[in-house]
Amino acid sequence: MTGRRASDAHPLYTAEQRRLRDSSPWTLVQGLLAPVQFLVFAVSLVLVLRYLSTGAGESAAAWSVVVKTLALYAIMITGSIWEKAVFGRYLFAPAFYWEDVFSMLVLALHTAYLVALFLGLLDPRGLMLLALAAYASYAINATQFILKLRAARLQPGAVGAQMEGVR
Repeated sequence: MTGRRASDAHPLYTAEQRRLRDSSPWTLVQGLLAPVQFLVFAVSLVLVLRYLSTGAGESAAAWSVVVKTLALYAIMITGSIWEKAVFGRYLFAPAFYWEDVFSMLVLALHTAYLVALFLGLLDPRGLMLLALAAYASYAINATQFILKLRAARLQPGAVGAQMEGVR
């Protein structure tokens, strides 16, 4: 054992990818959308939990999940463009492969919520439980990205002041 971390052996970015990341306008877009999406998530989560615990605010909770889903779509589309700019492919670049795989589950659950809502496939409680499943997957996925980007900041040659983006 050499004492090296796995991230030392396989850096997240090559020097060229780091240059592309730092010069891409999509890095800033991702950096702005991530906290906005998290704020929308937090507000919506409170509304969903309030509805489930009290029965109050059904409409506000339901529409907050729609807004959260639209924010998710925005970050996923712009994140895919970012990934193409930095890694040369829209999804499943080796550096973010597992995060992208899990993102597909997040998208599927959020989309299932929209389908169920607009087609009337679930009662309000069922919709809110589906929203909670979508939100749990989102929280796991967000954690994946945060851990990955933290590792990138710790990578040799990383510039601490550079914005890392969320993808």
